Amino acid sequence: MITAEPETTAKLPESKLVVEKFGNEEIEVIYKKARTPVSPSEGESADISAFGFSPDLNQRTYIAEPGILCEQDVPVTLRDGTIIYTDIFRPEGAMNVPAIVNWSYFGKRQQENHEWQAMGVPPGTVSRLAKFESADPAYWCHMGYAIVNPDPRGVCRSQGDINMFGSQDGRDGYDFIEWLATQHWTNGKIGMFGNSGVAMVEYRIAAEQPPHLTCIAPWEGTGDLFRESLYEGGIPALGFNSFISSSLVGTGYIDDNAAMAVRYPFINGYWTDKIPKWEKIKIPTYFTASWSHMHERGSWEGFRKIRSPKKWMRVHRDFEWPDTYNPANLADLKLFFDRYLKEIRNGWELTPKVRMEVMDAFDCDYQTNRREGEFPLARTQYKRLYVDAVKSALSFEPVAAESSISYEAEQGFTAFRIKFDEPTEISGYMWLRLWVEANGNDDMDLFIAIRKLDENGKWLPTSVLGEPHPGAWGKMRASRRALDPKLTTKYQPVQAHLKDEKLSPGEIVPVDIEIWPHSRIWHKGQQLEIQVSGHYIREGWFEPFSWETNNKGEHIIHSGGKYDSYLQIPVIPPRYQAGDYTYR
Repeated sequence: MITAEPETTAKLPESKLVVEKFGNEEIEVIYKKARTPVSPSEGESADISAFGFSPDLNQRTYIAEPGILCEQDVPVTLRDGTIIYTDIFRPEGAMNVPAIVNWSYFGKRQQENHEWQAMGVPPGTVSRLAKFESADPAYWCHMGYAIVNPDPRGVCRSQGDINMFGSQDGRDGYDFIEWLATQHWTNGKIGMFGNSGVAMVEYRIAAEQPPHLTCIAPWEGTGDLFRESLYEGGIPALGFNSFISSSLVGTGYIDDNAAMAVRYPFINGYWTDKIPKWEKIKIPTYFTASWSHMHERGSWEGFRKIRSPKKWMRVHRDFEWPDTYNPANLADLKLFFDRYLKEIRNGWELTPKVRMEVMDAFDCDYQTNRREGEFPLARTQYKRLYVDAVKSALSFEPVAAESSISYEAEQGFTAFRIKFDEPTEISGYMWLRLWVEANGNDDMDLFIAIRKLDENGKWLPTSVLGEPHPGAWGKMRASRRALDPKLTTKYQPVQAHLKDEKLSPGEIVPVDIEIWPHSRIWHKGQQLEIQVSGHYIREGWFEPFSWETNNKGEHIIHSGGKYDSYLQIPVIPPRYQAGDYTYR
């Protein structure tokens, strides 16, 4: 296993190193000091966490809203003696109630006199009882469920240090769920729900197989933290994870993913521990994914790889927060939980295994909740669009003549286009192979967007939260081009991330770029464009994404002859066609 030279602790103020064992590897893990919890007595000027309020412990039972009982700051002892605290909301006076657990690092209680402002969700939609990105007690308790909001190890007033998205979370979640199942008011059936970071932890806990965890609903959650977030394509992107961990509060320390990505920039036992053990998840699972968002790959990895025969996916264009609290989607989720947590025979099994939106342009979808039986779709026809660099074009036929095109590495870009002669649906994984050369550098970072243009070449974006989305995407650092043969499939190249292979002057190498799943219709006459750049091209966006690129000089793209640069696309033929009528 290749690792980087470790940094000195002098560069890590307010941090500590803890030697932990991952399989046969002993690895020094960097923990940084968490933000100090804030009490109401410290006033409005206090440094409030971005993800929740952390008042002093106040163990009590009270009526949170008419008909909803809250047991506040209930202590729970984990297997190693660590005590964590949870709030439990349940229907007043009800017994034999199933519970839904929202496990995350974001604080179990909102700040007094404030409410979450989730983009795309109108104020007042979610009550002040709700934990961020989680099930709202003000809805679910009236539906006959208990909502349980724990502060995991190290979060807010819970004891210990925060361990983000690793197997420690799984073990702690196991202990918590088995404790919860013994409470006098439960029916012994426990589910989990949440989106984003809340969903991500569900994977880890379900893989530990706690006996009373009956079903889960992870609505959009990153799976492989290294490949999908910190080093997507091999390009360091540490800012977002650093922002998240720096916003958390606790009395101890936080497992510092961003600092660990600097210290250990290749896959090792620490990073492997943060990949969910998909094959161990065998309970009913309701996934969602967005074609437009950072959690998409993890959601599809989970859907494809878990071992449960009872699994469902609903994939859409929208952003995660408005999708989560959409009333139609809540009603759908209630059917799922009613079936497995209350054993109501409501016909949920008739739900299609996959329901998908096929996007068109702006906020228009060509199809919504289209019924499918699997993903990738069984009727997929994989075709290749070959790059012709000299013409800036794409064609279904291989290009004979060798040619190349270049652009300025830091801010420049190039593009290749094809006009479709017939309606073409592309749904699934795309694979982009480019033969590349770095002129004036020993590496190159590539940012890819697969875009849709109208008949005249005008860009037709989709819209997410009112912003134009760049299209299906992929990223690649050329020195990380080696693939993992065990993870790579015929439609999805997966990088190994075990070493760097720098480029020599004049060296031309193939890079195989994973384009995250996409679904879109191109009408007759419309154009597909591959945009290739050394930087991320997007209009304004609210999340603090940034990449530490290594670009200078020129990027050169080669095509034709032995340089068979191409985009492999998953073309979906119509289910039925008669003359001008097409049914997809």
